[in-house]
Amino acid sequence: MPGLNTDIVAHKLPLKPECKPIKQKLRRMKPEILLKIKEEVKKQFDAGFLKVAKYPEWVANIVLVPKKDGKVRMCVDYRDLNKASPKDNFPLPHIDTLVDNTARHSMFSFMDGFSGYNQIKMALEDTEKTTFITMWGTFCYKVMPFGLKNAGVTYQRAMVSLFHDMMHREVEVYVDDMIVKARKTEDHATNLERLFKRLRKFQLKLNPAKCTFGVTSGKLLGFVVNERGIEVDPDKVQAIRDLPPPKTQKEVRGFLGRLNYIARFISQLTLKCDPIFKLLHKHNPGAWNKECQVAFDKVKVYLLSLPVLVPPVAGRPLILYLTVNEGSMGCVLGQHDETGTKERAVYYLSKKFTEYESKYSSLEEMCCALAWTAYRLRQYMLYHTTWLIAKLDPIKYIFEKPSLSGRVARWQVLLFEYDIVYVSQKAIKGSAIVDFLAERVEKDYEPMEFEFPDEDLMSICQTNEEESEEKENWKMFFDGASNALGHGIEVVLVSPEGDHYPVIAKLNFYCTNNVVEYEVCVMGLQAAIERKIHVLEVYGDFTLVIYQLRGEWETRDSKLVRYHKYVSKLMENFDKICFTHLPREENQMADALATLAAMFKVGTNVKIQPIMINLRECPAHCSGVEEEVDEKPWYHDIVHYLKFQQYPEQSSENDKKTIRRLAMNFFLDGDILYKRSRDQVFFRCMDSAEARRIVEEVHEGICGGHVSRHMLVRQILRSGYYWLTLETDCMDFARKCHKCQIYADRIHTLANSLNVLTSPWPFSMWGMDVIGLITSKASNGHRFILVAIDYFTKWVEAASYANVTQKVVCEKFKIKHHYSVPYRPKMNGAVEAANKNINKIIEKMTNVYKDWHKKLPFALHAYRTTVHTSTGATPFSLVYGMEAVLPIEVEIPSLRVLKEVQLEEAEWVNTRYEQLNLIKEKKLTTLCNGQL
Repeated sequence: MPGLNTDIVAHKLPLKPECKPIKQKLRRMKPEILLKIKEEVKKQFDAGFLKVAKYPEWVANIVLVPKKDGKVRMCVDYRDLNKASPKDNFPLPHIDTLVDNTARHSMFSFMDGFSGYNQIKMALEDTEKTTFITMWGTFCYKVMPFGLKNAGVTYQRAMVSLFHDMMHREVEVYVDDMIVKARKTEDHATNLERLFKRLRKFQLKLNPAKCTFGVTSGKLLGFVVNERGIEVDPDKVQAIRDLPPPKTQKEVRGFLGRLNYIARFISQLTLKCDPIFKLLHKHNPGAWNKECQVAFDKVKVYLLSLPVLVPPVAGRPLILYLTVNEGSMGCVLGQHDETGTKERAVYYLSKKFTEYESKYSSLEEMCCALAWTAYRLRQYMLYHTTWLIAKLDPIKYIFEKPSLSGRVARWQVLLFEYDIVYVSQKAIKGSAIVDFLAERVEKDYEPMEFEFPDEDLMSICQTNEEESEEKENWKMFFDGASNALGHGIEVVLVSPEGDHYPVIAKLNFYCTNNVVEYEVCVMGLQAAIERKIHVLEVYGDFTLVIYQLRGEWETRDSKLVRYHKYVSKLMENFDKICFTHLPREENQMADALATLAAMFKVGTNVKIQPIMINLRECPAHCSGVEEEVDEKPWYHDIVHYLKFQQYPEQSSENDKKTIRRLAMNFFLDGDILYKRSRDQVFFRCMDSAEARRIVEEVHEGICGGHVSRHMLVRQILRSGYYWLTLETDCMDFARKCHKCQIYADRIHTLANSLNVLTSPWPFSMWGMDVIGLITSKASNGHRFILVAIDYFTKWVEAASYANVTQKVVCEKFKIKHHYSVPYRPKMNGAVEAANKNINKIIEKMTNVYKDWHKKLPFALHAYRTTVHTSTGATPFSLVYGMEAVLPIEVEIPSLRVLKEVQLEEAEWVNTRYEQLNLIKEKKLTTLCNGQL
């Protein structure tokens, strides 16, 4: 079975560092089971799923699981391995959302992957962790087996990668289940064709025995979806009806768990099952009696006539019937049909008030019911206008009350983003429905949490005209957030009276996550100083910043050193200040403010006070090559220490320790400082002006090929230069390069593995091609470029011509020409790739299009001096045995240039002979690298 390419997905098994490998001993089994195991192992081994494992650290036993079709599935007892493996947090689709998206279509096709898990390969380094033991030896999986902790998540991630542009449109995917849907019957074949093309492209196989095509109704995750709406799977209902009366608490929980899965269809569930729920009380569980049996039989009868639910239609308002009775609350969410005269149910919901909630006033109970309902039905109410029908108007109470208590204020924050409109009750029908539903309550309900998730929580600020006393403790909660839209920082100052004062800002400059946290801390301390706060308790969930400011951790990152000093200076304005680390779940108020600008929504008829979000254009402190204090280079303190063994004035013990540690990797040669790398290569240290000049020359100088940001770093290092922010500066420069933005690669297809075509020795095999006809004719009349590449060294020769043909070239060089497959450029892939790169370099180098022929020699030099991944070296070094001297190395001499200048002619000749003697080793290394 081909399976998915490992470039798309490969299942990995990371392990917790504290967990040790476990080897299970072979379990004893019946002879007939052993024969089945042998048969399954042989079948999987012949299919290429298994390989023999030698000296494995993890060993597990086999477990046979029967299938519905009477066959058995061979699984492995990976419980020990699963405990040692961390959880992958990639989300699986919500079942309610998936079922809603699938229903109300006219035609469906349901498909299942053929041995779906086995179509994903294991990461090569993790295969032996899947080892299992049998009577015939130890084997491990080359493909992803069943039973692993994150196997389903890995499969879902692969499906999202393959079908992300089709999901929630014509296709729905849940792990290895695929559903193609169409609202019009004539569109279904088109949707299926598109899916099949995608499956064929990625070599994903289906199981014909489990595929159903072109049906109007089908089973999906325990439900039946069709054009009418959503129904419960009759087989699931029958399975519940066939259950005998439970005899143990485990059986009681199993029965109630099955009912809970279809609870959105059942009215008065808890009322009907109230005697059964009492059996789960911890202190007084009770025993199965006549009342329990009556309730058990009543539920079975009710399951015979379950309602049909419908997913909501966009553009139509939802209708929420809400009522509160003594000790319970209930609601039903519905929507009018196409005629506008009939209501269809979307979701049934109810709950029992907790002991604390039952003490609320009637109006507060209604507000609590509305807040809880909005939280549970968020996926529906957030995207529709909701008409609220109830005896009381909680909307008016929540949004117009001048002074709010703490809990009502929190409900107000939660309901801000919903468009809820109160509608007076015009008919008894609504009240009768909801009063009936309110009797069905959830006794296994968990108390409502006021610490809402990030996307539900804004902030609350209660102003008080009376100033707090200066010496009383204030609290500050801070956090930062980063996403594709930028960085957001937020601070919440809490007064001694409990009032909250949020400060929010968006950072309009590039920075790292560590810098973001320091920025928000600076903003919070500045806000506290403006309020003349003298005693402050600071709470944050970012470990690095908290422990550095407490002095328990050393600040080593050069970007953060100045931030640390600036925060220490701000701390001097307080009589007392302390920093405390909080878990993220306890810092949700500040954490939620980070996404306020993107998540905050308000109904059209709701008036609220605005919240100011500031914009910070520049950081509190900058660091890097661009900023040098007192016009001194970044390495000034290191040079001073190496020369005189002296530290800067007013340096702390931590600063002295840092300088000593850094100085170990540097040495002085006269007045020039060099850095010693881990592989004992010496780099000349550059100041900011020299660094800027080097980056410009290497990237866009006379021989600069406008290489990518990562290749730019490698070229500078190979030339022998270094400074503290080399990688960051190169990435910023390449990102802002105008020519690179205009002529960047436009990738429209997925990347494929390249097969390196090598020759036995340099210049023994060449590939030739012609670039042209070039639309912009050169000033000398040339419109073609003849390109030749050596397959071993990747050395390229090229020349421009006014006119050149294949026949003329073959006659000139006495070449016997063989044709490749038509319309298949990869047959001559090396020269095609060289054509693309040379063309791209010329485009970036040329200012006047008619002078492109003048830039051709410089483009060739840039290509020859760039490292190729297929060889691991530059073409120039493989041909001449040494790296080319770049123009910048003459202007700012590197170590090798300084060394060669000092040599006599005879010494230089001997050195050159040594380089040429070692060139064969380089070429053999390149040959091995190309064959891997």
